[in-house]
Amino acid sequence: MLVLGLARSGKAASAALERRGVEVVGVDRELGNDGELGLLDGVEVLVKSPGVPRESPLVAEAERRELPIWSEVELGYRLIRPRLVGVTGTNGKTTTAELLGAITGAPVAGNVGRALTELDGKVEEGALVVCELSSFQLEDVHELACEVAVLLNLEPDHLDRYDSFEAYRDAKLRIFERARFKVVPQGLGLEGIEFSADDALPAEPHIRGAHNRENAAAATAAARALGVPDESIAAALRVFPGVPHRLEPVRELGGVLYVNDSKATNVAAALKALAAYEQEPVHLILGGSRKGEDYAPLAAALGPNVRSVHLIGETAEELAAAIPQAERDGDLASALAAIEARPGEVVLLSPACASYDQFRDFEARGEEFRRLVQNLSA
Repeated sequence: MLVLGLARSGKAASAALERRGVEVVGVDRELGNDGELGLLDGVEVLVKSPGVPRESPLVAEAERRELPIWSEVELGYRLIRPRLVGVTGTNGKTTTAELLGAITGAPVAGNVGRALTELDGKVEEGALVVCELSSFQLEDVHELACEVAVLLNLEPDHLDRYDSFEAYRDAKLRIFERARFKVVPQGLGLEGIEFSADDALPAEPHIRGAHNRENAAAATAAARALGVPDESIAAALRVFPGVPHRLEPVRELGGVLYVNDSKATNVAAALKALAAYEQEPVHLILGGSRKGEDYAPLAAALGPNVRSVHLIGETAEELAAAIPQAERDGDLASALAAIEARPGEVVLLSPACASYDQFRDFEARGEEFRRLVQNLSA
């Protein structure tokens, strides 16, 4: 097998295959020259990491040769054969997947801290596994089947990689292929068990925000489909603390609350963060790398409680065109230095953009925000 992309999921896939005695060719990145395309000679399957686009030369050549192309989660499913609870959507995937893990006691893998193939040899066949699934991972599934498949929402995202919103949507909806139970948002017209933020829940969730209540409703519907009693669901809802980099309170200093929402890598996520703090005065940090989004809806949502807006990264000029009153600060350190917050106010990092202009990923951006905030003096 050839494993293309040797980040976390690619390394895990290679290790799982080698453990089973499969000969593996690993390629970290490709140049598309003739010699490199020859790596496909004798290969039976190409396992593609989610960060590798389908337009990549090796992928295109594999398609031309009619070689099977699997995502890492497809490989993991075939190796482990778990009872899979799959969670996808534009926003809220990790929170909902981790909440389902807390409710069921099942391991959580996929598009989160642990690749699905990392569970090979650690769980029995037929074990319950919660798996966060991105559109990139779902592009290349063939046998993967969820006992419960959850779609949280659909908003424009990754338009730098997809030709249209419809193509992105179609990739997401592949989670329902071969699914036994389908959990879907109310009002989208999809067949399945519907949920909404207004659902009656076994207990009110500990985590803040209407969007997190919606995530809790989705997790509740999925858990009930698995046969989990409401008492167990309620116990988890009451104590689940949330996930790092998602409306994460970092520090209160001098009466000012600093909140890390670095995972808000699109406009829809930033809008939900603003809604969660609509009752407090907010100083908002926006900006990062481009994803091809329209910032007009974000500008329209800035209510009178937003005291200041601070722009960082390569999208600063585009954001400034939509939000002319915003300050251009360049980077996180400069933005935090420029903010003049008073007791009772909130400093919110919710960038509405990806992070790759200045950081390795959204986690590195959130960690830098944490570090800078911890170093602030009153």
